[in-house]
Amino acid sequence: MRELVARGHRVTYAIPEVFAEKVAETGVEPVPYRTTLPSPEDDPSAWGTTLLDNVEPFLDDAIQVLPQLIEAYEGDEPDLVLHDITAYPARVLAHRWGVPAISLSPNLVAWEGYEEEVAEPMWAEAKASERGRAYYEKFTDWLAGNGITQHPDPFLGRPARSIVLIPRALQPNADRVDETVHSFVGACQGDRAAQGDWERPAGAERVLLVSLGSSFTKQPGFYRECLKAFGDLPGWHVVLQVGKHVTADDLGEIPGNVEVRDWVPQLAVLKKADAFITHAGAGGSQEGLATATPMVAVPQAADQFGNADVLQGLGVARHVPMEEADAAALRAAVLALVDDPEVRRRLAAIQREMAAEGGTRRAADLIEAELPGEGEPPAR
Repeated sequence: MRELVARGHRVTYAIPEVFAEKVAETGVEPVPYRTTLPSPEDDPSAWGTTLLDNVEPFLDDAIQVLPQLIEAYEGDEPDLVLHDITAYPARVLAHRWGVPAISLSPNLVAWEGYEEEVAEPMWAEAKASERGRAYYEKFTDWLAGNGITQHPDPFLGRPARSIVLIPRALQPNADRVDETVHSFVGACQGDRAAQGDWERPAGAERVLLVSLGSSFTKQPGFYRECLKAFGDLPGWHVVLQVGKHVTADDLGEIPGNVEVRDWVPQLAVLKKADAFITHAGAGGSQEGLATATPMVAVPQAADQFGNADVLQGLGVARHVPMEEADAAALRAAVLALVDDPEVRRRLAAIQREMAAEGGTRRAADLIEAELPGEGEPPAR
């Protein structure tokens, strides 16, 4: 968004009220709305445990957000809509206004055969249930009420235009992705100065960052295993990010070579780190690749399991399931990765490939090309 603003575009950003101040720092104009989704402060259990638990809140929220945004943009309709993959009202609004829409995907996109290979088996049980049928009926009725006859599945999974904010290396079956629709631009890291910096301790021979992201961080037992694995390991300094639901007091005695934080400027740490234990979210995975940092992937939810397998398949990470992530397994995985020259070689090659994908500037070029009245578009 900063890049688009810097190029002279007026950018408004429809956003839950809690994030309005944060997005305003980029130079955009926040358009706050009320949301019913769990907040970052809520316990992760608020998202439930089943597939329908995970998706129903997004539909319910979309239904109540749409009229708020219709009113907010009355008489000030945009020329183009950019939207997250879960921002259902955005595509409805683009249809209502008759303007192009671009999906900004922070994780993998559907390839040819995705529905048969992944979506249909994943959804079979839910679709056969009364609750699942009610969900689809509600979704279909909402779309129809807004003039959209498309089935909910392609409405969500098959956008007309998509900019993919992950490197192509992280995309499963990348050779089967329609790149006339989906453009991979890789890491759009932007200016992180506002997040602060991190200094590597002078005596640290090696640095390990441990982070399970921002949502599924309530894992005190896992963090204690990390302390057992790396506490007082000669030459190592450990940065342990535990989130807002765990404190240092929950972990017992903290070894002298470990700093426990509720949050860290992750990219700044990774630029100076030698290894990364991650939940394998899309953001963390690509930051690990962009900084050529070997990773131990301990996925927690959603796309993270697939990301972990992709990273391991690339030869730059080890996938350690949560139930197997004890001190011995974590220590063995980290030490094996950092001592392997082939891992370093593969990370360096991927880092070069990512740099060539264009990042923020190419994403902005592609967005500008979709604006009505623009000239010859750049290569997708």
